[in-house]
Amino acid sequence: MKLSFPHPMIILLGFILLAALATFIIPSGSFERVLDEETGREIVISGSYQLTEDRNISLYETGLAIPEGIILGADIVVLILLIGGAFYVIEKTGALQVGIEALVYRFRNTQSLLLVIFSCFFFLGGASFGMQEEVIAMVPVLVLLAKKINYDIRATISLSLGSAVVGASFSPINPFGSLLAQSIAEVDFSQGFVYRVIFLVLVFAVWTGFHIHWGKSKLLTLEKAEFKPVKISGSHGLILCLTLAGMIIMPWGIIQQDWGYNEMSVLFFVIGIISGLIGKMGLNGTARAYSQGFGEMIFAGIIVGLARSVYLIMEKAQVIDTLIQALFSPLESLPTALATIGIFVSQGIIHGVVPSTSGQAVLTIPLASPLTDLLGVSRQIAVLTYQYPAGLMDLIIPNNGGMMAVIAAAGIGYNDWIKYIWKSWLLLLGIGLISAILALLWFA
Repeated sequence: MKLSFPHPMIILLGFILLAALATFIIPSGSFERVLDEETGREIVISGSYQLTEDRNISLYETGLAIPEGIILGADIVVLILLIGGAFYVIEKTGALQVGIEALVYRFRNTQSLLLVIFSCFFFLGGASFGMQEEVIAMVPVLVLLAKKINYDIRATISLSLGSAVVGASFSPINPFGSLLAQSIAEVDFSQGFVYRVIFLVLVFAVWTGFHIHWGKSKLLTLEKAEFKPVKISGSHGLILCLTLAGMIIMPWGIIQQDWGYNEMSVLFFVIGIISGLIGKMGLNGTARAYSQGFGEMIFAGIIVGLARSVYLIMEKAQVIDTLIQALFSPLESLPTALATIGIFVSQGIIHGVVPSTSGQAVLTIPLASPLTDLLGVSRQIAVLTYQYPAGLMDLIIPNNGGMMAVIAAAGIGYNDWIKYIWKSWLLLLGIGLISAILALLWFA
């Protein structure tokens, strides 16, 4: 009898249980923290770690962490439901189908160019505002596109979600990653900007080229796909323009107006309602489609909530600071290059415990910065060795709710995702490590 790979919910429940068991092994401890008036965040005081009274998480508290994690991620869950519902309504109007068919016909002889543009859109979204959860609602579009151009759905997800994550990982302007880390490390934003852009362009070319090459479906087709011209009606065109406008307004709101999840949610909720009415679905038809869309996306929302539960357990037990102290303290006595590699690896491990890139920056940069001072190298090394591994880990760790929700909505098993992604992931991880080591010379 062949054993099936665990369901995503079982994987995350397993991580919740492991986190609870870890609290009995890892001693509780904490760093002192102060409020940074510039960022409005609490940052860690280097050298202030001390053990505290052991705080083991009981089975009862472990159970409670499940609903508490979902409640903690309520804003993201609502975003997933409302944006997901809106895209479901838009799909039901037929506009998405027609739009994708028209796009495929337009690029029928240059599909690679279409995929480069497609990847670039998501890459820039990740680089500019850390796009990730927003991709969840676009999964129906991605699945439809993959079928139309006969591409492996895993490659299509890699060129969308993957490109967004990679863009955020190597971006010099991501406000939730590099900019936040540079602010905490007290380094000039312009320092090394050109160096960062060089590697940003390099990883875009490598990542996109890899998945365009390997993504073409190997399934045999009896008939060659026929590309027929498609006429977009006035109502469909209006719905597509409205959807595109929403996707442009959303990053503008995040960057310029400091929007949060609630503002993004209401934007697409309104777009969904208007699209349903333009598509002649009527009020009741639009409402029914919305409720069906909620049903399609509720599992993705629960996955995000369960991922939060893992972090919540370890935070309650005060073991996160202990892990960070244990990973960083041995690096002080190592040679510079080895210490750089050690910080890089440590930050990757820490991201498995702290799946928020901004949260990890606040926790670790105040410790990594003095460490680079002791090593006699630029604090930019502290930023790079945090940014690259932390961002790239989002592509593989099961407690990243955004990634798990996307692959679940696309019908991809976690094991199938890892089987497909691991080579390109290691390739980019290697580029990131090389960048961090070469930075020792660049910033000397």
